[in-house]
Amino acid sequence: MERPGESPVEGIDEQRARWRAGLVSLTVAVLLLGAKYAAWLLTGSTAVLSDAMESIVNVLAAVFALGGLAYAGIPADRNHPYGHGKIEFFAAAFEGGMIAFAALLIVWEAVQALAHGPELHQLDLGALIVAAAGVANALLGLWLLRTGRRLRSLLLVADGQHVLSDFWTSVGVMAGLLLVRLTGWLWIDPVLAILVALLLLRTGARLVRVAAGGLLDEEDPQLVQRLVQVLDPGLGNGVIRVHQLRAIRAGRMAHVSAHLVVPEFWSVERAHELAEAFAGSVRRDLGGDAEITFHTDPCHRGYCAMCDVETCSVRAQPFAGRPPLTVEEVVQPDRRPLPVANGAR
Repeated sequence: MERPGESPVEGIDEQRARWRAGLVSLTVAVLLLGAKYAAWLLTGSTAVLSDAMESIVNVLAAVFALGGLAYAGIPADRNHPYGHGKIEFFAAAFEGGMIAFAALLIVWEAVQALAHGPELHQLDLGALIVAAAGVANALLGLWLLRTGRRLRSLLLVADGQHVLSDFWTSVGVMAGLLLVRLTGWLWIDPVLAILVALLLLRTGARLVRVAAGGLLDEEDPQLVQRLVQVLDPGLGNGVIRVHQLRAIRAGRMAHVSAHLVVPEFWSVERAHELAEAFAGSVRRDLGGDAEITFHTDPCHRGYCAMCDVETCSVRAQPFAGRPPLTVEEVVQPDRRPLPVANGAR
């Protein structure tokens, strides 16, 4: 089994980068909340109130994200042998739930405004403040997405997606305010707030869905596809095929296990040394933090045509080539391989 080999300096630097991103997100969220609250006081707009309520969620989510990032950075220990990275899934689920809760509150306020009739004023200044806040959210959201993907942090990615959804909310609110200003139809404002709430409900449900998949160890298709690309060039010299691949992510850590088919006449020691060396190679090529465990299986005659081991006393047919690995093959249990097709390397 190959455990992650990052240096302490690299780990500390990545953790500091996550913290910096979390602090930036919290600081900007607080400033924008103040701006949107001021815009609501100026305009009395339910749509602006809905935008401000989403900013409240942004602040709470950023606070929770800082705690989640701190906990996720704790190294693996006796009680948590796979590390603490899954806290990011809990934090993402919390953020999704908060978004959904804010959406319900927005609907309530909008219905109240429709029932009693909205009173709006200073729409031009309100629209200008909302527009400036929207631009700030767009820049912050894109930066958080890029930083989260670079640091392999679901929490920062989720925060970035939420902030970008806030940007589109601001765009809709600004357009609605301008439309009310041009037409004088005050009912547009609460109706627009309800539409914003529905979009927020969709965003919150999507975040909860992703978090639930992570907590239930749902397969990461992108990780599996990347692993196939890394494993395929390493076939040969004793690594005949790979099957029963399992891969999940927990925070920035990838946990990978698979079975390697090796020559049946090899000693346990030789097969073990090959598995350890191959795991190290895969981890380096995969990039990032990964815990990789390879189990070795003895070959059978169905593998002869794709095995390039020359000194084999039990070979039933000559080496003909190796078909490229596919996702469908590597995730399956061991089974008799298909005949080598034309174009095999």
